[in-house]
Amino acid sequence: MSEFVIALPKGRILEEINPFFEKIGLIPEDDFFDDHSRLLKFKTNINNTSIIRVRSFDVATFVAFGAAQMGICGDDVLEEFDYSDIYAPIDLKIGKCHMAVAALQQFVLEDDFYRDGHVRVATKYPNITKKYYQSKSIQPECIKLSGAMELAPVVGLCHRIVDVVSTGSTLKANGLVELEHVMDVSSKLIINKVSFKTQSKVMMNWIEQFKEIVK
Repeated sequence: MSEFVIALPKGRILEEINPFFEKIGLIPEDDFFDDHSRLLKFKTNINNTSIIRVRSFDVATFVAFGAAQMGICGDDVLEEFDYSDIYAPIDLKIGKCHMAVAALQQFVLEDDFYRDGHVRVATKYPNITKKYYQSKSIQPECIKLSGAMELAPVVGLCHRIVDVVSTGSTLKANGLVELEHVMDVSSKLIINKVSFKTQSKVMMNWIEQFKEIVK
């Protein structure tokens, strides 16, 4: 039997995922829980099943290209990449947040950015941002950043930012306020479509277990 690989995102979402695996009975090796470990692939107590820990943005890519058969990924990443090789059968109802447009407080009432149907936006979600603004007949100039999004308007790099928001504390600390709601985000169980066909029995077993826990 070929190895079954599960891709998980690094960061806070791991804390919300762990109870799922505890109920299923999946136990990763000790290094998985060690924040100082440099390992990225971990053995588990289930035969031929391992976990890889990657950036949240990369989970969908590993699953889409078959390097992992299953993963856990947010709506923001799924929407941004829109991989046709991914099937997302279950909303796990964890990692809840939302994506929003934000700007500096002093520019909240400023509409000059929109008068000529153009706006400059810093984001790590250029595809989502373009779709959102084009639906409003506005042409966005997207500047792709990987982090420190809230800094971009402060130093004059852009007029607006589009990013995921959890508590809003980082926006507030940098003098930004939310202007528009773009989309809600939660984490989904995702699977590779080819693997679903070739390993259907194994896949359905995982899906049914996750469904029971979500219930």
